[in-house]
Amino acid sequence: MNKMLTGAVAATVSLAFVAEASATEWNVSVWGKRRAFTEHVEKLAELVSEKTDGEFTMNVSYGGLSKNRENLDGISIGAFEMAQFCAGYHPDKNRLITVLELPFLGVSNLREEVAVSHAIYDHPAVQDEMAQWNAKLLMTSPMPQYNIVGTGEPRDELAEFEGMRVRATGGLGEAFTAVGAVPTSVTATEAYQAMESGVVDTVAFAQHAHLSFGTINQADWWTANLNPGTVNCPVVVNIDAYEALPDAHREALDSSVDEAIEHYLTNYAELLKRWDDVLAEKGVTKVEISDEELAAFRAKAADPIRAAWIADIEAQGLPGQELYDLLEKTLAEAKATN
Repeated sequence: MNKMLTGAVAATVSLAFVAEASATEWNVSVWGKRRAFTEHVEKLAELVSEKTDGEFTMNVSYGGLSKNRENLDGISIGAFEMAQFCAGYHPDKNRLITVLELPFLGVSNLREEVAVSHAIYDHPAVQDEMAQWNAKLLMTSPMPQYNIVGTGEPRDELAEFEGMRVRATGGLGEAFTAVGAVPTSVTATEAYQAMESGVVDTVAFAQHAHLSFGTINQADWWTANLNPGTVNCPVVVNIDAYEALPDAHREALDSSVDEAIEHYLTNYAELLKRWDDVLAEKGVTKVEISDEELAAFRAKAADPIRAAWIADIEAQGLPGQELYDLLEKTLAEAKATN
């Protein structure tokens, strides 16, 4: 009897060990609070858990694991398994994906943004660069063209941008510099305070961020059609953690990306439908920039900044022109499909 009991206990312990060994728990580092920008991460966690009957779970942390500018560093040392970051926070660490932040690329909707981002992410040179940080690009966080909110009198002419202090990162910051503005790259979470304290006059964000970080509450006006570009914010996974996944868990993760992106696009579309109501509710004036002023902005910012980016990347022995050509080709195909 004792032998039978001992065997039963051993079998129970063994089964428990197998169950424990097959469970996967990942920590995911994002920032701010749950919003349109993080909905695909939340959906991904939900889908992965469903597909694995709860064996693969993701704990999404909003700032509890790392500062937003340090998420890529955290991935590189394995401090957590998944993270979201924006290329403009550290362009020296992710030089090649900054092609997606060049001003006036002509991307007109979020589906086009997904198409061009994922085409760039799939390029071998881009994957090699990110592998230096032990990071695998999983999916983008597509955002519409940025526009600015500001205080005081609306600025609807380029001459009025001279000396304007604007929160803008990456290629957007360079675009504003080209027309005499003074960009600062304070993080998204610091933008409200920067605006409230007068450190900046204006803030460039996508709509969801103006809502989530409260800058719309400081605003007197918003540019409806400036559309100088956007920032690129990938979701990445630690390569070692990804390769260590059981086959079924890796399949659950990979197969959930497209559905997570679709959920994000649907959710963001609903936000955009409400945007005009938000402006009216908060008494924010919608500013339309004239075609002539927009053309002048493009002439000063688009071609020169693009040429400088390609030359700089090529000088480092990297495929700048090839990546820009891939972006244009993918964008043309996406527009033909829409």
